[in-house]
Amino acid sequence: MLQQTQVATAQPYYERFIARFPTLRALARAPLDRVLAAWSGLGYYRRARHLHEAAGIVVREHAGRVPSEPRAFGALPGVGRYTVGAVLSIGFGVPLPVLDGNVARVLARIAAKPWSVRRPADAKVLWEMAGALLDPRSPGDWNQALMELGATVCTPRAPRCNACPARRSCRAHAAGREEDYPPVPPRRASVRLARAVVRVERAGRVLMVRRSGPLLDGLWEPPGVDLDRGEPAEPSLARALASLGLRGTLVATPVRIRHTITHRAIEAQVWRLEPRRPLPRAGARFRWVAPGERDVALSALARRVLALCSRGVSGRERS
Repeated sequence: MLQQTQVATAQPYYERFIARFPTLRALARAPLDRVLAAWSGLGYYRRARHLHEAAGIVVREHAGRVPSEPRAFGALPGVGRYTVGAVLSIGFGVPLPVLDGNVARVLARIAAKPWSVRRPADAKVLWEMAGALLDPRSPGDWNQALMELGATVCTPRAPRCNACPARRSCRAHAAGREEDYPPVPPRRASVRLARAVVRVERAGRVLMVRRSGPLLDGLWEPPGVDLDRGEPAEPSLARALASLGLRGTLVATPVRIRHTITHRAIEAQVWRLEPRRPLPRAGARFRWVAPGERDVALSALARRVLALCSRGVSGRERS
C-alpha cells in the first residue's frame, strides 16, 4: 500500500485489509474480486493483483512463510528493489539499503548534488550512497529513520533544518540552498478525457459492468463509453449499450462527474436508461449494486454514481 500511498491515507485501509485477510493463507484463498473490493479507493489496482498473486506463490512454494532471501523475495510479483530492501531490512534484519523519493531527497541535499531518482545514472549513485551509509547492525531501524527523516523533516518545501540531526553534514544546508536539491521534475501534462455513463436502476440497485483493459481492469462501473473530442454522447452510448444487450430510451441528465486517475482528468456525463426489454441478471458480466455496498470492487466513478442514487438525485437535478 505504501508504494503509492501516504501513511495517513493507507493506515485505515491497512487495518481493514488485515482484519479481512488476517493471514497469508486467507489472502491467497480469497477471490480476487474480494481483494480488489478491500483495495477500492487506494488506486493503482495492479498492486492489489500483485499482492494477491504473491500470497498464492508464498503459500504454494514457500510453505506459507515470506522468503527472507533477497533473490527469492525479489521474484515475487510487484516486488522491486526498494520493496526488497524495505521489507527484508525491517522484517528480517537483512543489511540492504532503501531508496524512495524521501531518501533520495535527503541524500541529494547532503551531497548538494542535482540527483534525480528518476534518472538511471543518478539512481545508481544514490543507491550506492544509501548502501555506503547503511548501518549493517540495525538496517531496519536505519532505513526507517532515513525514510521518516525525509517524510517529516527534510520535506520538499520548507524543510525543518533546525530539527535535522544531519544538518552539520548537509552541504545544501551549509550553502543555504536546501530547496534547490533535488531538482523539481517537470509535471506530467494532464490529459482531459470525456466519458458517458448510464445509470440503470432496479429495486434500489444500480447496474454495473466489469471493466477490462489496461485501466481499472476487473473493477465494476456503470456501463459507458469513452468519447472523442466533440463526439456526441447519445449515439456512441447507445451502441455501447446495445453491445451489452441493453436497449431502451436514453435520457440526458445535467449531472457531470469529474474525477482524476493518475494524469487523466475525466469528465463523465451521466445518462439514465429507460429499458425496453428485461434487464440482465447478475453474473460474471453484470452486477446489481446497492448504495453503500462495500464488498464489490467499484471504481471511484461507480461510487460517485451510487452516491447520487443514495441522495435521490434524479435526471432533473444536479450532482
